[in-house]
Amino acid sequence: MQNWQLPQNLRWSFQHMAEFLPTAVISRGLEPASKLPAAHRDLDSIMLAPAGPEEAPMSVGSVMGMSDTDGWMLLHRGSVLTEQYFGEMTADTEHLLMSVSKSLVGAVAGALYDAGMLDPEALLTDYVPTLADSGYAGATVRQLLDMRSGIEFSEDYLDADAEVRKLEEAIGWAPPAVPGPTGMYPYLSTLRQKTAHGGVFEYRSCETDMLGWICEAVSGSTMPTLMSHLLWGKIGAEADAVIGIDQYGTGMFDGGINATLRDMARFGSLFLNDGHSVGGKRVLSADWIAQTLAGAPDSREAFANSPGDNRMPGGMYRNQMWFPYEGNDVLLCLGIHGQMVYINRPAQVVGVKLSSWPLPQDASKLFPTLRAFDAIAAELGSQPPVPLQEFLPLFIRPARTHPVAEDA
Repeated sequence: MQNWQLPQNLRWSFQHMAEFLPTAVISRGLEPASKLPAAHRDLDSIMLAPAGPEEAPMSVGSVMGMSDTDGWMLLHRGSVLTEQYFGEMTADTEHLLMSVSKSLVGAVAGALYDAGMLDPEALLTDYVPTLADSGYAGATVRQLLDMRSGIEFSEDYLDADAEVRKLEEAIGWAPPAVPGPTGMYPYLSTLRQKTAHGGVFEYRSCETDMLGWICEAVSGSTMPTLMSHLLWGKIGAEADAVIGIDQYGTGMFDGGINATLRDMARFGSLFLNDGHSVGGKRVLSADWIAQTLAGAPDSREAFANSPGDNRMPGGMYRNQMWFPYEGNDVLLCLGIHGQMVYINRPAQVVGVKLSSWPLPQDASKLFPTLRAFDAIAAELGSQPPVPLQEFLPLFIRPARTHPVAEDA
């Protein structure tokens, strides 16, 4: 707990979280893993479009090599074109996702919406009445999903006094500098309102933590059970995922989930297939996916007026997903220290990169990674479909057989 987030320790700690922090299992269930056929090809040599006249030429391989990559892979039309691991990471490694976790929690909220259990326009106090005494009084579920509440919460990871760091102290991820609330829910209850709810987009991890609380209150189940039933057990995952938990067993919803590279590619495929898994199972409704892609009428305006420097002109944030460009062709799940799921719908591409950047945020590594995936998508999107027989022989790893958790 003292030193796991020091830069020199990140590569190890991101791949061994369950060995030094309390976690809970998100069961994959007993269904067979969905098949990911192999159609391997060289993507490293694809060149990026230059960002400017003075930029030295960069290839996909050089970007992956200079950005502390632990593992990356790319699916095209459901087939694995490349899958690479560095250092000690393997296909079986459960890697900390950081804020990519937010997109998984957003998908659980979507599944609850699909089941008629969660109303995005409802007040949070409709589900958790005790929030009437917190800064979240008067906020809606929709405002959590799109990070547009008016709550006061600093996401400055390099400021030891920022709320994002105080949250880590409250849940036991870091030793507390001064005594404070113990546990996720007690900490969230102390947050105060800064501006009117429903204003501009402002990236705040507490929004996802509150969304997780609402999902648990609506369902009467813990997030590991919910995610197993509604998401992980349906995408054809090969491995269980795990989530960091606080002193009372509450999940670290905004950044505590750990999963394998291949299973994150399966998750990303939901947004290519209008809510279906790569195995064809319905996981999220086409309605939820459509709402995510469309955004609200003012989503892009709210994003453009954000007090943070998002460096994504024309983009938006919707349902715990990033849209880095105008339009809805490209979606991202993003996490600090270099975690990314890239989804390009026209090119039918899902890219996943798990990393251990020394700094939490690094534009010199984030945006070349995005451009690398864009370059791959541009190359592949211009090609005709590959005949099915060329996918053979299939690269299929056997499903792990894990016992289902008693409450799952």
